[in-house]
Amino acid sequence: MFYHDDELQFEVEVEEPDPQFAKLLQQAIGGAEGEMRVALQYMFQAFAVPAEKREIRQFLMETATEELGHIEMLATAVSKNLEGASDEAREAAREDAVIDEMMRSGQPRQALSAGLHAMPVDSNGNPFTGNYVVASGNLAADMYANVMAESTGRLLATRLYEFTDDPGMKDMLEYLIARDTMHQNQWHAALEMLGEHRPVPNSFDQEKENQEYNYTFMSTAREEREEPDQPWSQGDAPDGKGEFSYTPQQPGGGTPDLDEMIDEMYNEVN
Repeated sequence: MFYHDDELQFEVEVEEPDPQFAKLLQQAIGGAEGEMRVALQYMFQAFAVPAEKREIRQFLMETATEELGHIEMLATAVSKNLEGASDEAREAAREDAVIDEMMRSGQPRQALSAGLHAMPVDSNGNPFTGNYVVASGNLAADMYANVMAESTGRLLATRLYEFTDDPGMKDMLEYLIARDTMHQNQWHAALEMLGEHRPVPNSFDQEKENQEYNYTFMSTAREEREEPDQPWSQGDAPDGKGEFSYTPQQPGGGTPDLDEMIDEMYNEVN
């Protein structure tokens, strides 16, 4: 069950409304790096956590709920950048050729469908998709995915920070960037708590793997390359269960023999 408070998680103020920045902020809402992605990702991961790991489930759910608060903050920022924009600001945007193209091929739906408010779309107007969400049911795999999600989200927020001079927007983004820092570190801490978890899943009997290739870096270059002398081609593997090696060749599987099947399919059709 969820409860909502009318107060924003962090103050959102816009001193000089900018409709173009509102479009950019949409990426942080409904884009592949956005808050809708991480809120749903952590929530669906929490749904899969068994009862005996109650603390992990709560950990994930509380972070998911925080991300819902970030969506609310960003949606408020989009509205304030759109609703308060002066006619002069809108016309000035057209003086820049790149911005003019964005206006002409941008998101008229923000006015036509949403009344100058945020939408569950990215900066190009593409609807949010659940395909962005990673929830595998394996805690270690999910934590690695969460580190990546927060890393790309932080990268997006820092890029947005460089696109605005508005003090209020910079304050909001400084807060969101700080939370991304925390979330990256908390997922790493969770991985450390899980202990021995590599490779994922670590429940599979590794003796059943092909022992010749389970720690071998395989070059796929057309011309045979010498051993690259890199951490992934020699020395102990990070999981402590094997030693890296190198091969410039593939094992080889021969040419696929599909002629009989193709003939059968063709003759059946005709």
